Amino acid sequence: MSETRSTGDARPDTEGAPERDPFLRFEEVADEEVLDWVRARNAETIERFAGRPRFEELRTRLREVLDDDTRIPYVRRRGPHLYNFWRDADHPRGLWRRTTLDEYRKPDPDWEVLIDLDALAEAESENWVWQGATVLRPEHRRCLVELSRGGADAAVVREFDLDRREFVPDGFVLPEAKSSVSWIDADHVWVGTDFGPDSVTTSGYPRLVKLWRRGTPLEQAELVFEGASDDVAVRAHHDPTEGWERDLVRRSIDFYRSELYLRTDAGLVRVDVPEDAVASVHRQWLLVRTRSPWTVGGVRYPAGALLAAVLDDFLAGEREMTVLFRPDPHTSLDHYAWTRNHLLVTTLRDVRTRLRVLTPGADGWRDEPLPGVPEFGTVGLIDTDPDDSDEFVLEATGFTDPPALLRGEVGTGEIERLKQAPAFFDTDGLAVDQHVAVSADGTEVPYFLVSRPGRGPAPTLLTGYGGFEVSLTPSYSGVVGRGWLERGGNYVVANLRGGGEYGPDWHNQAVKADRPRVYEDFAAVAADLVERGVTTPGRLGVQGGSNGGLLTGVMLTRYPERVGAVVSQVPLLDMERYHLLLAGASWMAEYGDPDDPADWETLRRYSPYHNLDRDTIYPPALFVTSTRDDRVHPAHARKMVARMREQGHDVTYYENIEGGHGAAADNAQLAFKWALVFDFLWQRLTGDAEEGDAEQPRG
Repeated sequence: MSETRSTGDARPDTEGAPERDPFLRFEEVADEEVLDWVRARNAETIERFAGRPRFEELRTRLREVLDDDTRIPYVRRRGPHLYNFWRDADHPRGLWRRTTLDEYRKPDPDWEVLIDLDALAEAESENWVWQGATVLRPEHRRCLVELSRGGADAAVVREFDLDRREFVPDGFVLPEAKSSVSWIDADHVWVGTDFGPDSVTTSGYPRLVKLWRRGTPLEQAELVFEGASDDVAVRAHHDPTEGWERDLVRRSIDFYRSELYLRTDAGLVRVDVPEDAVASVHRQWLLVRTRSPWTVGGVRYPAGALLAAVLDDFLAGEREMTVLFRPDPHTSLDHYAWTRNHLLVTTLRDVRTRLRVLTPGADGWRDEPLPGVPEFGTVGLIDTDPDDSDEFVLEATGFTDPPALLRGEVGTGEIERLKQAPAFFDTDGLAVDQHVAVSADGTEVPYFLVSRPGRGPAPTLLTGYGGFEVSLTPSYSGVVGRGWLERGGNYVVANLRGGGEYGPDWHNQAVKADRPRVYEDFAAVAADLVERGVTTPGRLGVQGGSNGGLLTGVMLTRYPERVGAVVSQVPLLDMERYHLLLAGASWMAEYGDPDDPADWETLRRYSPYHNLDRDTIYPPALFVTSTRDDRVHPAHARKMVARMREQGHDVTYYENIEGGHGAAADNAQLAFKWALVFDFLWQRLTGDAEEGDAEQPRG
């Protein structure tokens, strides 16, 4: 499949657009002339930063964090085993391994290594990067392993025997593609992949769902469902819960609208909930999470609610729903997961987490707090065991609190500390505060500030995301701690509209025509930090990735006077052509359709690539991306940098030749990337190229 859609797919009213854009050639990912340009920019950046004593010391210290053997090995239970993927200095590509709970409790567990990715990559002369594995339930004897070349989203799928610890000869295998594959039973899988012409959506994901039987060619797989070409994707999965076995198909119409179908003897039956609601099933229950108000059965339910019904009754036409969660102006639904007999619900109250246990019974649903859970920082659900027990695993963390991994079973009231992460940086004198900035339309926008109170203005790193209903909550980062906080910088996380911190409405206030509110929110936080004396414009740096890279790109072009340096990682920047590149079409529900004149009018006003001005003085900027990113096209960053260079602006560029959307394929690349980001910001915000002094402003 082509890396981009045809350059002839330009907007209908922009004939000749390729001639107007002198940097369109940068959309050709593997073009040698373009790659020569990339290598030249990389060489300039490496010469400028790498090799200097301070940079190398920083890179080494960040690599120590990433490779540290005392990090928590996060696990997922599958049957009797706990599975973990692990990278360290001796295994840069990683080990996929497993152990038991009793072993895991020990300081130094005995791990059974299933796949040594370094050895596999060497044996097969492939640049394999781990993408995950799906274990067959309930037998837990086989799995489907996904391996990517260089970290791209597209992956090769191969069947693996967990008992023999080897790939299955003549097993299920899929060539490299953005596939979806899941077990039905030992001899059947659901599969969606690139079957050939017209089998993928305009976003590059599967459009067809097929049932594939062991021992038969992929070409003979049975077509069960077909989506539209402009859908985002379709996929199927099998629920193997004993006594409740069933197959479901989900059609993702766009990023926020979907349809759920139950496969029956009579064919596929749609679960009749609003397209923008999220429906899921567990045993006899149907759960519905609303994204807009829904009136059903004579009752109006608000956006952001969680509702329950008996699935069979609902399919028969009954519309009585039980409200499991109702939002308020300060509280939103964050996450929920089933154990065998209970539903665990995580909520955010002013961006701080709370956990509750909901239990269905003959007299309705019982709702109570999950006992023994820490009240500080962020407590997130890591794993549950919906098949066999009421076990749950949590992570408790905060900006200055190293993560702890906690385990419990609903009903016992006891929480066991399984693992504790080490402290990677000195927190002495650091304080965490939550403040509120007022955006242009009067909306209050919260943000977290990690700083050493009582100082004058200091170098400050402000980050945010503001999109796709993603919530940013307090969490510990040894990389940020060593790379920035220990050095004397302040760290700020903004909870912008477009995110999910206050439920669907917080997100919906900033989509399509209202998208500029995200950037107004971010600019308001930047101004508030200056007003509070935390920093000055010249000492304030902004950093973000993906949609956050667009955020900082807009900050560069729209609010250059408010910041002293900008870092934009794996970003969207060309909002006229984003929908024509890789997975871009899947995000039109968020940003709008550039082919629609009304949507383009909004996009044009903030598209960073289109708002660069030769005569404007911009803060210095660093753009980081990856050649192997097959989600956000590297052309966004390439074209932006080429235009800035042509206009004479201060811009630095680094493109990792591998690494996918994370822009790094292993810990060595990750350490280099973050050392580059932090060293660039420190130099530009302090005016110091080697001996940084946090108390000397740039002026």
